[in-house]
Amino acid sequence: MARLIRVEQLEKEYRQGFWMRRVRAVNRISFAVEAGHIFGFLGPNGAGKTTTIKVLTGLIAPTAGSATLFGLPSSEPKARRQLGFLPENPYVYPYLTPREFVELSGRLSGLAGRACRDRSQSMLKRVGIDYAADRPVRRLSKGMLQRAGLAAALVADPELLILDEPMSGLDPVGRKEVRDLIVDERAQGRTIFFSTHILSDVETLCDHVAILRRGEVVVQGALDELLARDVQRVELVVIDASEALDTQLAERGLSAHRVRDRLTIEVEGASVANDLLAELVREGRQVVAMIPRTETLEQLFVREAIPKRDV
Repeated sequence: MARLIRVEQLEKEYRQGFWMRRVRAVNRISFAVEAGHIFGFLGPNGAGKTTTIKVLTGLIAPTAGSATLFGLPSSEPKARRQLGFLPENPYVYPYLTPREFVELSGRLSGLAGRACRDRSQSMLKRVGIDYAADRPVRRLSKGMLQRAGLAAALVADPELLILDEPMSGLDPVGRKEVRDLIVDERAQGRTIFFSTHILSDVETLCDHVAILRRGEVVVQGALDELLARDVQRVELVVIDASEALDTQLAERGLSAHRVRDRLTIEVEGASVANDLLAELVREGRQVVAMIPRTETLEQLFVREAIPKRDV
């Protein structure tokens, strides 16, 4: 399968302050994104995500290493002809309307005339902002501006989408709509690379992820392989449970949480849970649920991306 993005030993240093102190934002990172995949790029604030995206989109040059799109250096205009980009905080001239902004983006990408107008209208409708297409941008909310930026990223029908915090400023309905749009774009053959802090969206959408910490990749790979799918913990839910059961469980060192007559018992490991379930059934307890819990992306992120002293 073709790799649309390839980053190898990428470094980026800045000079800051009066003494021009060297600050390394990205430290020899490497990863690749294959065609047709949704790739999640994660990390806490200051981890180097936006710097890497700026290198990929040709906005800044790396200090060392390489970044290629479609096999070409990301600094070359040819590499970006099939790229749609949504920055974290899209800037639009405040006197433009969303329609004018998206049409401008289309013309800059090579569209013209009626084809540009029709495609722009279609994208404005797709991101749910067609009703405000002719309002000045200065009158739009942050979420509406985010939708206009997303329409501009899609207008030229790119093969690759790079989205930096695409759900920023959106309400829950807007987030769902953008998630659905990302899935639709992948179904049409697009490749999506996106950075976000909303880990549940990544866990729902992504095939592969890379997690950065202080400018270095600390975790990367297929999401299903990274998350431990073995059952870590099991919850047994018992109804009409007497308070005597709480005492019995506490004496055995088992954790339980009661809400009125509904008792949730937490145990480690599937085998222990099976034994406890059989015991409760023999005693005539009404066990209404047995819920396995596996590792989540949030747990992986906290463990790998946040230094222990910062937790």
